[in-house]
Amino acid sequence: MTERKPPGVDFESWVDKQIRDAEARGEFDQLPGAGEPLPRDMESAYDELWWVKRKMAREGFSVLPPTLALRKEAEDALEAALAAPSERIVRKIIGEINDKVRAMMFKPPPGPPLGKKPYDVEDVVRQWRERRADR
Repeated sequence: MTERKPPGVDFESWVDKQIRDAEARGEFDQLPGAGEPLPRDMESAYDELWWVKRKMAREGFSVLPPTLALRKEAEDALEAALAAPSERIVRKIIGEINDKVRAMMFKPPPGPPLGKKPYDVEDVVRQWRERRADR
């Protein structure tokens, strides 16, 4: 516990003295990251939300406009469908993503255009069959 600031002493001077005393005692010598360069994102201009961005990156979380999120979801769904173990699952995956794409096509949210149309289920099933045959 630190001592209390004496009355009449400038707060900044008192804090500076506390830091100098701690340095003299070697309390900063073994801090993690001591002597290492700052992380690259810290070298750029100050950003008030730096900690939010770092947390999101660490957690693998991102916030995209709804159309971009659906575009990514559609691409992931196509990959999942092509790797599915059965034709029934392919049809299920493509059917669900097509429902979402159609809904957004007819009621677009604000933001960039979706730039996607529903997948042709029979075409995806054909691609799925071809991939299975190659194995």
